[in-house]
Amino acid sequence: MRVLGVDPGLTRCGLGVVEGSVGRPLTLRAVAVIRTPHTDDIGSRLVAIERAIEQWLDEHHPDAVAVERVFSQHNVRTVMGTAQASAVAITCAARRGIPVALHTPSEMKAAVTGNGRADKAQVAAMVTRILRLEQAPRPADAADALGLAVCHVWRGGAAARIRQALAAAAR
Repeated sequence: MRVLGVDPGLTRCGLGVVEGSVGRPLTLRAVAVIRTPHTDDIGSRLVAIERAIEQWLDEHHPDAVAVERVFSQHNVRTVMGTAQASAVAITCAARRGIPVALHTPSEMKAAVTGNGRADKAQVAAMVTRILRLEQAPRPADAADALGLAVCHVWRGGAAARIRQALAAAAR
């Protein structure tokens, strides 16, 4: 299974592609951060994010897209930008018929570190170990995107296979 993880944000949107399956080593295929200037208007920023995600979908052909589920934050402006970037990623995947899964930050942290309240340094350290990287992906948005992809392979991907097996057995 190949998964594109998306850590949404208007200023920095993390993208990471991981390939593998439950019980087997995972492999990093690509990682990057889309940056948009905070001085640009919102439409231009969302178009830039859309173009980058479309390019990644063309290049990496993921089986699924895992996006961080937007959660309530104290700063409404930040949560709105995150939600808008999330919607772009979800729309790009849906347009191509690629399944989308939403994982909360605590779900991703628990899957990757075993602790749903892990900090960014712990997530980066575990992503580095899981993917057998020489150094931690930077900035944190890149590590979080990879964490979302790992989370989906380990949790979402397994759940999808179980549902398929149950459906096949019911026939």
